[in-house]
Amino acid sequence: MIDKTEPTKFILDACCGMKYMWMNKNHPNTIYMDIRKEEKGFNKNRPYDNVSPDIMGDFTNLPEEIKAKRFKLIVWDVPHFKARKLTGNLLKCYGGLNPETWQSDLKKGFTELWNVLEDYGILLFKFSDYHIKFKEVISLFPVNPLFYNITNTSGKSDTKWFCFMKIPGSEQLIAPNQNSASQVVNDEHNISLKDNSNELSQISSNDETSLNNNIMFNSDKALVGMEKQDGN
Repeated sequence: MIDKTEPTKFILDACCGMKYMWMNKNHPNTIYMDIRKEEKGFNKNRPYDNVSPDIMGDFTNLPEEIKAKRFKLIVWDVPHFKARKLTGNLLKCYGGLNPETWQSDLKKGFTELWNVLEDYGILLFKFSDYHIKFKEVISLFPVNPLFYNITNTSGKSDTKWFCFMKIPGSEQLIAPNQNSASQVVNDEHNISLKDNSNELSQISSNDETSLNNNIMFNSDKALVGMEKQDGN
């Protein structure tokens, strides 16, 4: 149970999963939320991993304990793939977006999280364009990101972090017929977006195996590097 009045919990991870990004996976100022819990062993490639949120919740309809609070920082790392069923190790680990409702789900999610973000708070949104182009996602939101950062580039997709700040009145920065958020990610000075809509409309078993191996390999390399740093 989350203490609604606890002032030290001012960070929310709205899709914490296995907390891979976190240096401290039990950060004292953070509430970790996910739509599910998983025991150790659910991921055959990482038998010691689990999904252990502080609170179970859906970002499209936040729990009352979360709605009662206000956060200075929200991390929103949603699933990046469209999938009806979580079959295969990759989707079991990272989840999937509903192919029919992903647009409305992300719209609702942004609104829900924006409502619990305090004024001048930061929302960090992470996404990969493996299945859905960045401009299709960012154009769903009523506010432009301040900037973005590319964290991973592969032959099939890019991964980007988008930074939003809740500046009072910023919801009016985008006219109803203006797709300025798309212009941000399509700027000629930025890396061009890939059109994967036809080739990658569904994850085939071969694609999933290849992508899963690539993710696990890069993740393992990062973990080894961190372990070496810790050893020093």
